[in-house]
Amino acid sequence: MTIVAMGLNHKMASVEIREQTSFTSQEKEDALNIIDDHNQVLEGVILATCNRTEIYVISSNREAGTEFILELLSQFSTLNQKDLSKYLYAYFNLDAVTHLYKVASGLDSMILGEEQILGQIKSAFELAKEQSTIDTILHHLFTEALKVGKRARNETSINENAASVSYAAVELANKIFGSLDEKRILILGTGEMSKLTLKNLVDHGVEDVLVANRTFSKAKDLADDFNGKAIRWKEIEEQLNQIDIVISSTGAPHYIIRYDMIEKILPNRGHKPLFFIDIAVPRDIEPEIHDLSKVYAYNIDDLKSVVEANLKERKKAVKFVNEIIKKEVTAFDKWQNSRNAVPIIKSLRKQAEEIRQEELDRAFTKLDDIDEEEKNVIKSLTHKIVNKLLHNPTVQVKEFANIENNQVYLEAVNKLFDLDSREDE
Repeated sequence: MTIVAMGLNHKMASVEIREQTSFTSQEKEDALNIIDDHNQVLEGVILATCNRTEIYVISSNREAGTEFILELLSQFSTLNQKDLSKYLYAYFNLDAVTHLYKVASGLDSMILGEEQILGQIKSAFELAKEQSTIDTILHHLFTEALKVGKRARNETSINENAASVSYAAVELANKIFGSLDEKRILILGTGEMSKLTLKNLVDHGVEDVLVANRTFSKAKDLADDFNGKAIRWKEIEEQLNQIDIVISSTGAPHYIIRYDMIEKILPNRGHKPLFFIDIAVPRDIEPEIHDLSKVYAYNIDDLKSVVEANLKERKKAVKFVNEIIKKEVTAFDKWQNSRNAVPIIKSLRKQAEEIRQEELDRAFTKLDDIDEEEKNVIKSLTHKIVNKLLHNPTVQVKEFANIENNQVYLEAVNKLFDLDSREDE
């Protein structure tokens, strides 16, 4: 049996291509049903996110596995097989294991060390279990991949510190306020970066959201997305006194928030901090505001500098994550090899038990005058003798399974104990 992992990601294909190979929830179920019905594919899992679409199968051989996945992907894509194959990568056996472990650890993500992929792997795993397309090998592989991902994040700094502009803003806000619970946030403009930063702030405890935009309907749409309130553009100045965090991303050619505006409201704020995140180019917020007491203003370059510094720290952890992955791949290899020894060990023990029973029956026919208690003593004795005799051969068979060219050694055990011929009897 061969483990085959095949797919495409943000490194191999643009978002336009990835959109054409994405799976809806229903399509994932339909594709898993096709996997379940295929006679040369024994197991399958579909991992589909915005940045990757990957299919993992246990197949009779490499060729059958890759042909099946290519056909399956093209079936649920607008691309034909020839065009699709230009963007695909394929991994087999331990290379496939290594790839999945890297994905789970965040080493293969667009943002190094991001955590969201772990939940996505778990969801793919759970769906495959629900659809009954997963068995021993992929069950073990995906269980271990989730453990590897957790180990990478718990034992290294691969996911520490913000690694995106929006997360950098959240990190700075947390440092300033300690907690984002009960903080009031004002959004100026409704650009994509503002939306993403707002989402991350809300995910970290912000509940009170105001949105202002020159087009009021756009402000209302964004406010509704976060259970917030839209305000008119002319209301900005009067609202600033009650605001804790301002995110600004407009297309204005001049400063919207000026030094004199903020200086005027500070006496009424007591010692409450005021935090500005200026994501606009050109800038919306006069930078000198940062010089005011308890006022913090960061523009997009400031946030990018934080991200770059944090990514350097994350990159230092890559070496340690790879060490974890290397050890865990070796452990998976040993587990998989040990499975080759299981049928031999079962046959060996079955043979020994049959011989033990035959000899016990023969002995008991000659010992008519012994009672049940004495018979049990003899049964226990023979059982212990067999177990002790088989202990070392069992251990050795397991070790043979992890030797290169192990089939030669395992076949030797088969012949030594004549297991094949006894199975035929």
